[in-house]
Amino acid sequence: MPDGWVVVLKRDCPTCTLVEPVLHQLAGAGELSVYSQDDPDFPAGLPVVDDRELETSWRLQVDTVPTLLRVEDGTEVARTVGWLRSSWEELTGVTGLGPDLPDHRPGCGSRSVEWGVEEELDRRYGERVLTSRTVELADLEDEHEAAYARGWTDGLPVVPPTEARVLAMLTGTTRAPDEVVAVVPPDLVPCTVEKVAVNAVLAGCLPEHLPVVLAAVAAACTDGFNMHGVLATTMPAGPVIVVNGPVAQAIGMNSGVNALGQGNRANATIGRALQLVVRNVGGGRPGEVDRGSQGQPGKYTACFAEDEAGSPFDPLAASRGVEGSALTLFAGCGWWPVVDQLSRTPESLARSLAASLRGVGHPKLAIVFDALLVLSPEHGRVFREAGWDRARLLAELEGLLTVPAAELSRGVDGMAEGMPPAMIAGWGEAVPLPKFRPGGLLIAHAGGTAGLFSTIVPGWVSGAGGSEPTTVPIGA
Repeated sequence: MPDGWVVVLKRDCPTCTLVEPVLHQLAGAGELSVYSQDDPDFPAGLPVVDDRELETSWRLQVDTVPTLLRVEDGTEVARTVGWLRSSWEELTGVTGLGPDLPDHRPGCGSRSVEWGVEEELDRRYGERVLTSRTVELADLEDEHEAAYARGWTDGLPVVPPTEARVLAMLTGTTRAPDEVVAVVPPDLVPCTVEKVAVNAVLAGCLPEHLPVVLAAVAAACTDGFNMHGVLATTMPAGPVIVVNGPVAQAIGMNSGVNALGQGNRANATIGRALQLVVRNVGGGRPGEVDRGSQGQPGKYTACFAEDEAGSPFDPLAASRGVEGSALTLFAGCGWWPVVDQLSRTPESLARSLAASLRGVGHPKLAIVFDALLVLSPEHGRVFREAGWDRARLLAELEGLLTVPAAELSRGVDGMAEGMPPAMIAGWGEAVPLPKFRPGGLLIAHAGGTAGLFSTIVPGWVSGAGGSEPTTVPIGA
């Protein structure tokens, strides 16, 4: 960029044509370089650099014309946009500019930021270079049907991941496109930031969703979460994402009415992007490694934000040792409601919740499955008004969910299912067994302020042989 004054403009802008006499004044007072976005003959009588390809405008990050800059030693040191006599005179040090002009006129939008143009310029001139394979489609081939035919979808239509869209998605993170985020099971394929961005485009994400997707992919691919096992089990298990911290509000996630349902773009697409990464990068496809006997709709997407402002408890992620923006990944097997519209004391409501939690997996199986309890605001109010915190509720539920081992033995109550006799004998029939292992019951808070219903998300097999709930921070 030449030293002196630099102005970027276009003929198709009333303010740019208005300041034409000012440009002639500046050309006679110092070094002036003019870049025109649409007409190299404008302004007449001045040397003009043709910027119809918009490379200079893109590199200078011009969003309004006219833009006037002062450049010293090749570096921009000052800028003003539109026409404001006082600002132009301050930047140039030249007084008496445009004496016959009004004091101020706003500028026009730069051609470089028009709809669709900015993404193309980023693709053309940006430093991010994509390495993913490009798939050329025939002229008459429908792009949506092509994606389905090639196995890139979860059964629903996807957004075609063009180069421009992927580059735009990558603006959502400062991480390098070639940085490996995780090794994705079941095929154990290294997955880069770029590959995650491709699948985030497919899922319909916005660039600001990408950091959450990146964190979810990293969490899912840990040994503790055991994504391979979550896929391979015949149980209907799939990753459930609970988001905490400022990021949830910043990207517009839903933690209120219908938080566990449809209708919110961030909730819907973040969970879907994780599933598509596992499918398209890791090879986790239904009928192949994904062996879910029945499956469940949450395997399309399962993601929501916790309502921290109205919660009687500390945030879920914070209770697990991660403050700020973070997510917890839980291997959930579906969603079922708990109805209690009559309890007005925490003791009564805790008993209702415990009675429902008893059925996770099977009422006679203990220390086998984890669970996520999503407490609604109306139920949460009962505990808040009574001064119960998370630890108090968990302790109450543990007591209510602990029963003598003999009651869980196979065959008891006419049910063949239950704890193995040898295990019961080893413990002793009188030994009390908790329903959940320590830390195996998670509590989050979300939903609308009307409705005395909470939700239980039963988990898959817990511990070393199954899946550990995994909490990770969400990066920039």
